[in-house]
Amino acid sequence: MSIGIIGSGHIGSAFARALAKNAIPAVIANSRGPASLADIETELAPFVTAATREQAASADLVLVAVPWSKLPEALAGLPAWNGRIVIDANNPIELPAFRKAELRGRLSSEVFADLVPGARVVKAFNHLQPHLLSGNPQAEGGKRVLFFSGDDAAARADVGALIDRLGFFGIDLGPIAVGGKLVEFPGGPLPALNLVKFG
Repeated sequence: MSIGIIGSGHIGSAFARALAKNAIPAVIANSRGPASLADIETELAPFVTAATREQAASADLVLVAVPWSKLPEALAGLPAWNGRIVIDANNPIELPAFRKAELRGRLSSEVFADLVPGARVVKAFNHLQPHLLSGNPQAEGGKRVLFFSGDDAAARADVGALIDRLGFFGIDLGPIAVGGKLVEFPGGPLPALNLVKFG
């Protein structure tokens, strides 16, 4: 399964580092173009390479992590999603004020899903602090926990398998209406908790 990353900020870069540590190939893109990603490409060679937004969006599984207000622009004009898996790793925060975006009573993943029509959306990788996501998932004698949720069971299973490959303990929170609410930041009870599964 090919993997693309759209967004090279804290979460996107942390995800890329976790992949590279496990020798899992991926491409990463941002709004400034591949040349701006030379440093991370050098750091994570040969597993993570810089690409265009369109190249990253053409992968079988695409993680999106960009500032909330820039999502529409970041996802505009991309190839049709055609049932591919898109991981929503975004948090609905307006910067620089650091206040919650106006979602008009919807979950942020529901708003996100409208921007990737035809994709199978899975909410994951947004709730753990980036240094923990890119760090050692073997923690205090156990495995660090990663939550995920989505309305397509097969897509959830694929993301769960990836989380397992990265060395984390994945917990399936079920559909977006349940899991998306629990991991939404700000607002949900699970973000920023550093939980470890023992045994």
